[in-house]
Amino acid sequence: MSVLVYIDQSNDGKLKKASFEAVSYAAKTAELMGGQEVIALAIGAADAAELSQLGAYGATKVLKVNDAAFHSFDAGAFAKIVSEAAESVGADVLVISYNSTGKALAPRVAVRLKAGIVAGAIDVPSVNDKFTVRKSVFSGKAFADYTLHSSKKVIALNPNSYGSKKSEGSAAVEDFATSVGADAVKVKVLEVSKASDSIPLPEAELVVSAGRGLKGPENWGMIEELADLLGAATACSRPVADVDWRPHHEHVGQTGLTIRPNLYIAIGISGAIQHLAGVNNSKVIVVINTDPEAPFFKAADYGIVGDAFEVVPKIIEAVKELKK
Repeated sequence: MSVLVYIDQSNDGKLKKASFEAVSYAAKTAELMGGQEVIALAIGAADAAELSQLGAYGATKVLKVNDAAFHSFDAGAFAKIVSEAAESVGADVLVISYNSTGKALAPRVAVRLKAGIVAGAIDVPSVNDKFTVRKSVFSGKAFADYTLHSSKKVIALNPNSYGSKKSEGSAAVEDFATSVGADAVKVKVLEVSKASDSIPLPEAELVVSAGRGLKGPENWGMIEELADLLGAATACSRPVADVDWRPHHEHVGQTGLTIRPNLYIAIGISGAIQHLAGVNNSKVIVVINTDPEAPFFKAADYGIVGDAFEVVPKIIEAVKELKK
């Protein structure tokens, strides 16, 4: 028996941060289950040298499918390959990151394997008497414990909820001979345009975000400067994206991206429930707003009541002093 973990990667074969976290989570789960083997499955262009690094995070073996037909993600075809690999290695538990890829992949795999699924897990399972997994519910306002009674189980892990734990070692990399053919791929990617050279929001550990309190797109320079000094990604509220002050790929909230960074700095954002739904699982939230009654302060770990145009430049100067 084993724990199988799906490795998420970009079209050019670069492993995503979520993959290392998923392997670390799978390794801890396998340990709790009595020391089962952790096997990773990579579908895409990643080479053996890069995949072998997963051994430092707990994988004992990596199965690789490097057919050019599968270099771009297709949920239907990939679900068939993951299910086939799970049957091949006798996996009882499958771990998949609950990001944009995982949200399409995990439920399909669960259906094919007739497995119970927990979507959005935030902690390792309890396996003492029953197999119970905790997830956040009601837009992060509460937790729920789900007990899976099925023989096979799929855990979709929320990004940035567990963290990657690196040690020493490397994993053996083997080709996996899938019976899934190129004709199973129904999605064809014609072009990939990267938004920028900045840190992708779903993978960012530090995020500086701003809203309508900035009064206009011309004032975003100080937000970008602070983010650059901190090594953070930039984000925005929906109204800002809707009026084209910022690109839509920076929109976080219920109708945008859901993120879970270690630090989320919200500047000039009131904190409507729709925005909070996308960010309230951040480990630390800092709010800067002129309105002391802004809803965001109730969710904040630290708050500054003040004008962003006065507060942010002072923070920038303070950070520069610390970096000298």
